[in-house]
Amino acid sequence: AQDARDLSHLLSAERHDLHFSFEQGCEIAGSAAELHSAMFNLIGNAIRYTPAQQRIDVCTAYQPDGGILFSVKDTGPGIAPEHIPRLTERFYRVDRSRSRDTGGTGLGLAIVKHVTQRHSAELHIDSVPGKGSTFSIVFPASRVRRALALGNPVPIDF
Repeated sequence: AQDARDLSHLLSAERHDLHFSFEQGCEIAGSAAELHSAMFNLIGNAIRYTPAQQRIDVCTAYQPDGGILFSVKDTGPGIAPEHIPRLTERFYRVDRSRSRDTGGTGLGLAIVKHVTQRHSAELHIDSVPGKGSTFSIVFPASRVRRALALGNPVPIDF
């Protein structure tokens, strides 16, 4: 959460309206470095493409089947439907000039897709032009453990 706030401040003098809501007592089996990279990439994209002072929600939620959903919802410009199938291609950019302005390489979502696949998860992208986007990673129950240490929940670390 602090990394996201720091990035928001770095990119704009006016910070974003960041909201975090995490399930407690959850562990995801996998590479901590890869998972952090993928999740922070989604948060970073929301910060880069959402105008300052607008809302970004980052949350986790248990799924009925025992899996867990990690999602980043922004109120940015949104993405036209024809671009969504190609977003995870290496070097694909919806708007090349905007990516140059925000320092994007065109690799971030390709990395997210790779990490997601390596962890038996699914990446979902929902967007409405002019309304914003939601990027979600759904981890299967086989990768999720509800952890309790001496009766105290162990928080998931993003």
